[in-house]
Amino acid sequence: MKITKDELIKNINNVQAGDKIYLSGVIYTARDAAHKRIVAALNSGGETPFELNGAAIYYCGPSPARPGSVIGACGPTTSARMDAFTPRILAEGVKILIGKGARSKEVAEAIKKNKAVYLIATGGVAALLSKTVKKANLAAFKDLGPEAVYKLEVENMPLTVAVDANGKNIFNR
Repeated sequence: MKITKDELIKNINNVQAGDKIYLSGVIYTARDAAHKRIVAALNSGGETPFELNGAAIYYCGPSPARPGSVIGACGPTTSARMDAFTPRILAEGVKILIGKGARSKEVAEAIKKNKAVYLIATGGVAALLSKTVKKANLAAFKDLGPEAVYKLEVENMPLTVAVDANGKNIFNR
């Protein structure tokens, strides 16, 4: 089903683990180092690089864009690398997580508790996924290079619901 980020959040209880979706809207990239800084900012009362409440985070470190392209290859990284930070991020209102691979039991419980969803992208198709990015802008942490936070506008990014807001998890089947 084609769905915007805002529609997905509004209907978050209606998507089910295993559903295939084509997501459109604004998402932010953030990997390990960016997560560490975001959680440090939260713990010290500092500002985060984007509004977390209602946000979608894509675990991705895009490569530089070729001339004439919006972005370089932008495939998902292994989501478990963010597990230590994810419950804290979800508690701040993040509603959509995008990556690849299974999550810890603690993260799956935090997804259910915070009425969020975890979506997975197919690994190994980073060049194809880059074609769904219509705009890309550096948002924060430029010094992190490819792990900097980017604001992406995506159109019809192909994803699968891996953990839904009711706690169903395709990795537990």
